[in-house]
Amino acid sequence: MNADLSDQRSITMTATDEQLRAALDEGNIPLLLLVLAQFTGDQKWLEDPYRPTRTIALYDNDDGGLAQERQREVRDATFECLRQWRNGDRNLPVPPRGQQLIDMLSVSLGEQVPPEYAGSMAEEAGFVERSGTAWSGERPENADELNVVIIGAGPSGIGAAVVLKKLGIRFTVIEKNAAPGGVWWENDYPGAGVDTPTHIYSYSFAPRRGWERFYAKRDEIHSYFEGVADEFGITESIQFDTEVVRSVWDEDAQGWQVYVRTASGEEKRLDATVVISCVGVLNRPAIPNLPGMTDFTGPMFHSSEWAHTLDLTDKRVAVIGTGATSMQLVPALAGLARKVLVFQRSPQWIAPNPNYKRETSAGVLLLMEQVPYYEAFYRLRQIWQFQDKLLPSLRRDPDWPHQDRSVNAENEKTRIFFTNYITKKLGDRTDLLDQVLPTYPPYGKRILMDNDWIETIKRDDVDLISDGVTGFAPSSVLTADGATHEADVVVLATGFQSARMLAPMDIQGRDGAQLRQVWQDDNPFAYLGVAVPKFPNFFIVGGPHTAGGHGGSAIFSAEVSISYIAQMIMRMAEERIGSIDVREDVTCEYNERVDAEHETLIWTHPGMTLWYKNAHGRVVANMPWRGVDFWQMCKEPDLADYVVTKTS
Repeated sequence: MNADLSDQRSITMTATDEQLRAALDEGNIPLLLLVLAQFTGDQKWLEDPYRPTRTIALYDNDDGGLAQERQREVRDATFECLRQWRNGDRNLPVPPRGQQLIDMLSVSLGEQVPPEYAGSMAEEAGFVERSGTAWSGERPENADELNVVIIGAGPSGIGAAVVLKKLGIRFTVIEKNAAPGGVWWENDYPGAGVDTPTHIYSYSFAPRRGWERFYAKRDEIHSYFEGVADEFGITESIQFDTEVVRSVWDEDAQGWQVYVRTASGEEKRLDATVVISCVGVLNRPAIPNLPGMTDFTGPMFHSSEWAHTLDLTDKRVAVIGTGATSMQLVPALAGLARKVLVFQRSPQWIAPNPNYKRETSAGVLLLMEQVPYYEAFYRLRQIWQFQDKLLPSLRRDPDWPHQDRSVNAENEKTRIFFTNYITKKLGDRTDLLDQVLPTYPPYGKRILMDNDWIETIKRDDVDLISDGVTGFAPSSVLTADGATHEADVVVLATGFQSARMLAPMDIQGRDGAQLRQVWQDDNPFAYLGVAVPKFPNFFIVGGPHTAGGHGGSAIFSAEVSISYIAQMIMRMAEERIGSIDVREDVTCEYNERVDAEHETLIWTHPGMTLWYKNAHGRVVANMPWRGVDFWQMCKEPDLADYVVTKTS
């Protein structure tokens, strides 16, 4: 989309004057100031006395720090401006770009957004197309000669399919589940939802303004992705209940033989010029191997395989693990089960977030859906607050004297803030302090949004047990202190095999190279997270070092990777390239930079155990760069990084 043809033009207002005034009374002042400045072109709304205060932590700064009389001026002026637009007396302005966009966001946030964000922010808001030509919908020459197999119909697979469909390139999506959605189809345990702000956990090309919650629950998220697949005509190209077993590179044919198995056990072969893996890293449960697991007589299952027919009303439910899943699950079970036993390996840092349980009011929903630029600017503010802004505070300062508890002065401030928050929440339950207060640096592990966690474990019907689980008896959980904990049901909230990327698929590349061996099973690497030497015409979305451990949305990095891959496929079509294989020296140099950068960051802090690492302590999931740096790296593929073989 061109800047003057932004999807903002699809917005219409049906609200009456009364409805609009009521909605504006609930509006976020920094956002209303941006809308006013955009519509009127009057810079006074971005200057004193209207300039908002700095937006801090995870708060939206709804009043902008302005006095009531100033807020009233802003709301009244916005009402008049929008009323004129609704009535056809004012035109909709083109979206801001470049330095103008950066200046507006900086004023809104109360801090300087670096100028290099202008391009990626404009893309994220939908003000311009994604970088390159891949999202233009202009069909490349010789497109009929290409055939792509996409593995996985989760968020990444749907996004990749949308782009290929726009380009007119043939594709088939292989999905092991019965419906699209990936991780959001599989994980439907009680309380499941996002811990990323919903407005940035969505595609830039398919924004949803009518989110019911600021942090959506599973059903709404799954409905969104399923709806996008339908809206863009992707569902009809998905083979459901079908799993890729093996993919073999055919040097003579310059393509892939993809072997799949259906739910009935039927095996068949698909031939593809290109394979794109979009399987993600949170889809294969990590099941602990503990003594007595087969002896336990009650139901025992992983959180991603929830037993919905099971009545927990009078049951003692043991939840193994206190990570992100448990943080959502346990409060949902408390009060439902007779007793909830929470077995914790290590405590987690929790962050206060007033939006986490907040539902979108009718007034705010009206503003998001019917006011041009309101939702787009909100998305950009969230991107800055939750994505790259945090990364500098996670750098390890070698001169910092308190390495045991934090990594630098800023990280220490965060530790004190979180500690005070947890302590205040505990109140007189100081007996729980040692169990719930982490000793490692904040953000060393994934920060979790507070879902009334402290209030939940303070309940009489919830027990937090910090002695390690050593095994199971027929009706109990055994711990390292020799105790026996009676349980009727065991839920394994033990995460996923995140380091074993693409497992258990067998991927055989050039010269007989096997990906599992090349990656030493749990030591994956790739150039830009998308390409591996000796595996030509094979690309990955959600590959090694593309997860935003410092924050942000997985959808952002997925779209960046998809854009890069789509541009490569277009070059293959237009230049009649038979195979394209990333160079080993380029890949090695890139991964040396990745590992060196990680050595400066918190996730390599001594003693940290987290799912971002493999068994040898190497960080394999997290991106060490800012999102904007990754965006810049992937903006324009360079064929010089690859060994290119033209078709005869």
